[in-house]
Amino acid sequence: MKSIVVINCGSSSVKLDVFDDVVGENPWSGAVERVGTPQAMLKATHGETRSEKALPDADHAKAIAALLGMVNDAGFDVTAVGHRVVHGGTRFADSVVINADVVAAVEACVPLAPLHNPPNLKGIAAAQAALPSVPQVAVFDTAFHQSIPEAAWRYAIPKALADEHGLRRFGFHGTSHRYVTTRAAAFFARPVESLKLVTLHLGNGCSACAVDGGRSVDTSMGMTPLEGLVMGTRSGDVDPAIVLRLARDLGVDEAERVLNKASGLLGLSGTSQDMRDLVAAAEAGDADAAIAIKVFAHRAKKVIGAFAVVMGGLDAVVFTGGIGENSAHVRGEIAAGLRAVGALLHERKNKAPSSAERDLSTMDSRARLLVIPTDEERAIAQDVRRLITTEIAPSTGAPATP
Repeated sequence: MKSIVVINCGSSSVKLDVFDDVVGENPWSGAVERVGTPQAMLKATHGETRSEKALPDADHAKAIAALLGMVNDAGFDVTAVGHRVVHGGTRFADSVVINADVVAAVEACVPLAPLHNPPNLKGIAAAQAALPSVPQVAVFDTAFHQSIPEAAWRYAIPKALADEHGLRRFGFHGTSHRYVTTRAAAFFARPVESLKLVTLHLGNGCSACAVDGGRSVDTSMGMTPLEGLVMGTRSGDVDPAIVLRLARDLGVDEAERVLNKASGLLGLSGTSQDMRDLVAAAEAGDADAAIAIKVFAHRAKKVIGAFAVVMGGLDAVVFTGGIGENSAHVRGEIAAGLRAVGALLHERKNKAPSSAERDLSTMDSRARLLVIPTDEERAIAQDVRRLITTEIAPSTGAPATP
């Protein structure tokens, strides 16, 4: 079977998915967790078959080689590879076929995403070594947000300083926001150009996006994924003076650790970053868990209202991500404040268990409340298929000359 492989490399994990090159099915998925440790383990699913294999101390290259070896043994003929790349800076407004110039540009963005771009680059290098004649494509988390106007991406700091150091809003989760936008248009059976959406990607990392006519016009994350909504361990928006105070009192490195790894839901509750744990604890009477959920929902409601005003209207709020798709409690907390923008939640629909795309609104709701499961890997595979069809020279298999 001719197939597209999608690779997502994190600092300590590698995830790999196989998609049918023609019909888009996802018949094989695998991952290596705890990369670089004695406990590294490969887990794979092929239809109903599940398998595990120990890979002690495997680095990213060995992990990818092992995953691709299993893909080959399963009979898949890999025709192209797509890579999730977190930060593309201002250079990339779309996915691109990877060449040496693209790799250099991703390397140049390492200071903007020091935890993400280095493992992304390791994944690219390992896949190129394992499949040297197969075209590879980079799909950027930041690309969808390149349409944001200057009034939304520029910070109110000295312009010369901002321009010199590249201090601006970039936005993230772009592949997810783009995917659920296209699915929302299909759900409504309307052209995406006719819709004003606020998409909420709510998981351990959280971001909101104002999508007007299919284009990102504002987003909650900023130069880094620390800005914006409350997240699992990230603070989201805080008074900049708090950052300065923490840096003075604790030191810069410790302040950065606190804001990125000890704040958010974990910091508010004191017990967990997992929303499932917090909902259960709140229902059992834990006041700190309850306020953590309230703060989380309050911040989301503020952003939805602001983005509706930015766009001059609102057709739908789209919930996605692990929390957005699965937590009726959190959706209820957020939707409770959306009557002012015309969105009314149907309580029974909200509480009914489902993994499908669905509308949770009442009949008289002017703006709809949708749940659309995200599928970033599928979106990456779709981009790969588009690019290798239009940009790879048929005679050589090399990227076509621009």
